[in-house]
Amino acid sequence: MKVQELTKTEFLKKIANYEASPDKWVYENDKPCIVDFYATWCGPCKMLAPILEELAKEYVGKIDIYKVDTEKEEELATSFGIRSIPSLLFCPMEGPPQMAKGAMGKADLKKAINEVLLKK
Repeated sequence: MKVQELTKTEFLKKIANYEASPDKWVYENDKPCIVDFYATWCGPCKMLAPILEELAKEYVGKIDIYKVDTEKEEELATSFGIRSIPSLLFCPMEGPPQMAKGAMGKADLKKAINEVLLKK
């Protein structure tokens, strides 16, 4: 499994259709996920990308990892209040998503995956 690029249309289908239910988070995916809001020119985003690729392989079948280019998908980034990048949206199967701002190391990401997404 590789990190998959998402457009706003794909986000609405695969993650959550916040336009259809603006007052309530309704998660659409069949497993927990991380959505990386990034930009191609961002240094910390470039450092984070290979770590997310490794984690996508390591957690294949357990979680999905997606990325959203904030410059191509400005409306989607604005909807989530993205002001700094990278920003990571952790989406568990139940409950609201959690946002983490800034680049995280692999150990911190694994801890967040296990605690927030896999509830270990």
